[in-house]
Amino acid sequence: MNTTQWPELQFETLKDTMATVQLWTQIVGKIRLRKMPWTNHSWHVSLYISPTGFTTCSIPYKNGVFQIDFDFIEHQLNITTNSGGKASFELKGQSVASFYNELFAQLKALGIEVTIHAAPNELPHATPFAKDEAHNTYDASNMHTLWQALVSIHNVFTQFRAKFIGKCSPVHLFWGGFDLAVTRFSGNTAPAHPGGMPHMPLPVMQEAYSHEVSSCGFWPGNEQAPHPVFYAYCYPTPDAFGKQPVAPKEAFYSEQMGEFFLPYDAVRQANNPEAMLMEFLETTYAAAANTGNWDRAALEFDFSDFETV
Repeated sequence: MNTTQWPELQFETLKDTMATVQLWTQIVGKIRLRKMPWTNHSWHVSLYISPTGFTTCSIPYKNGVFQIDFDFIEHQLNITTNSGGKASFELKGQSVASFYNELFAQLKALGIEVTIHAAPNELPHATPFAKDEAHNTYDASNMHTLWQALVSIHNVFTQFRAKFIGKCSPVHLFWGGFDLAVTRFSGNTAPAHPGGMPHMPLPVMQEAYSHEVSSCGFWPGNEQAPHPVFYAYCYPTPDAFGKQPVAPKEAFYSEQMGEFFLPYDAVRQANNPEAMLMEFLETTYAAAANTGNWDRAALEFDFSDFETV
């Protein structure tokens, strides 16, 4: 079991397991989506990093609340209810279809009724979950390694989030893009977003970007860009955004993507990975806030004086 805080992540090694697990998280995330009240910017759909893996946190249903947890230590999918109901099954090399059928059978046995749009979002393919036999890889060691990296990233993102007193998202895992993200808001409305994500309704995209944002996150890569990276972008994007000085020196701006990027490997290999990542988060936020004319004095606060309370 890999216990390194900033483990090496090789996309070619991780990709098959990630592709399968992302689809599993889409199924679980869509259950949360259907049972939760709609929350601004789709915050009700995301998952969270937990001490054992990913969690939905508490979800309302007719008998109280239930929770679904991916456990990447014991490699189990666990369902618990406030009435003491429990169900679980092993995370292993099984197809998306098998996972889908097993999960809904367990929910039914616990008296949890839910119907979802049972096909992927934000992915090029839209194979219904119940028919997807192609994605069936689960390497326990590889998934544990990715999760351990996400734990370390989560902690830095959480510290970064604490320095902002304006509206800010949780640190959460979006199963559509399979990225861990945190987003700050200026408080000002934004132009209607043009959309463009595959299998994503335009009204959902436009509501997600209804207000000015500065967002950062971690993305483990795909076949077209097979390298784990940290990213930072803003919407709308001022012309001067990409020309701002950011740190560390390994960070760069992509004109094609309209985002700043920092390779995960640069952070992993740094003498102080946490400090390097925080530098990237803070300087890219400053680039967005300064070029977007945010009222930074009203949105930021240093809570260091409270640390001894």
